[in-house]
Amino acid sequence: MQEMMMNMPEALRRRRQYAGLALFSYGFRPFFLGGAIWAALGILLWLPQYFGEWSLPTAFSPLDWHIHEMIYGYLSAVIAGFLLTAIPNWTGRLPVNGYPLAGLFALWLAGRVAIACSAICGARLAAAIDVAFLAVFAAVAVREIIAGKNWRNLRVLVVLGVLIAGNVVFHLETIWRGSADYGVRLGLAAIIGLIMLVGGRIIPSFTHNWLARNNPGRLPRAFSRFDAIALAVSAVALAAWIAFAQSAISGAVLIIAGLLQIIRLARWAGDRTSADRLVLVLHVAYAFVPIGFLLSGAAILWPSHWPPSAGLHAWTAGAAGLMTLAVMTRASLGHTGRKLVAAPPTQLIYLCALVAVLARIIAAFDPSPAWLYVAALAWFLAFGGFASVFGPLLAGRPPAWSEKA
Repeated sequence: MQEMMMNMPEALRRRRQYAGLALFSYGFRPFFLGGAIWAALGILLWLPQYFGEWSLPTAFSPLDWHIHEMIYGYLSAVIAGFLLTAIPNWTGRLPVNGYPLAGLFALWLAGRVAIACSAICGARLAAAIDVAFLAVFAAVAVREIIAGKNWRNLRVLVVLGVLIAGNVVFHLETIWRGSADYGVRLGLAAIIGLIMLVGGRIIPSFTHNWLARNNPGRLPRAFSRFDAIALAVSAVALAAWIAFAQSAISGAVLIIAGLLQIIRLARWAGDRTSADRLVLVLHVAYAFVPIGFLLSGAAILWPSHWPPSAGLHAWTAGAAGLMTLAVMTRASLGHTGRKLVAAPPTQLIYLCALVAVLARIIAAFDPSPAWLYVAALAWFLAFGGFASVFGPLLAGRPPAWSEKA
């Protein structure tokens, strides 16, 4: 054993010798678990604020707090967990773990506390703490990608830069104007852009691998000029939506982007994956990307019939919420040495998330409290369920690559 360890590459040997807490052995562990807990807790804190039953000691309005903590709180945590896990695979470098990872997670957690208590500690101090997490994380990601000479994936960091800019703008707007506007759209556009980039890579790949093994026949189409055009048009549509949210031109381009994204999704053969829920859920989640484009475009062109919140929640609760759960469950299973199978509890998590987004979209058209309660309960069960089912794996199971596994 000693001779084998001596012959290993230094990076692999150091990784296998990690003896700290399992929770901080890899980036996905604390951020997936912490993010899921915050997503579930956040909705419990939000609904009483929405109905005026109580309030947090935050300098944000209740609506701004809810939006900020879903985009820049929960989703930022999942993005950090995903990229801290993906970047070592892209670069061949050591994962960030141990005390540096614990410190980064503590900084994210400090941001949640600071925002919730910003009326006490001050909006400017809370903003500095909150923005510091994404800034430090981005610096770590840039360092790792450049050190690994993985130039191809620098474009992912461009989207991360947009997310950071959106967070800064969000805070400036709330401090100077009392409410956020551009900061909301910048952050959401960054999230959808990341889903289109990363989803366009992993969904066809996972689908191809599963179909090739289990259901030979039509396979996902490889990335082509059409995908590049769909991404470019979608990027233009999001940029127009950010800058000119009420322009008819923006609405038309959003609808065109939605139609292109529907065609793009159809080219990935998702209809042939019903037997594997881990793969199928990726396609279902991505379907809310074009749905969000179409609903948001319709809300601009025909505002009396199509409420803006329908498209926003198709993107946030649907594309972002369901996609993050799909990625978190798959990564948690794979990186803890479990079989890539969606057991009944995992499928129930997916179902609850789907109910949540559908109920929330319906609530945009029929603002009955009942639909909001259904959406909130289903969302809580989805993310609380993830924390309950996968929490023991993330916090307690040794890394799959350690000698203990």
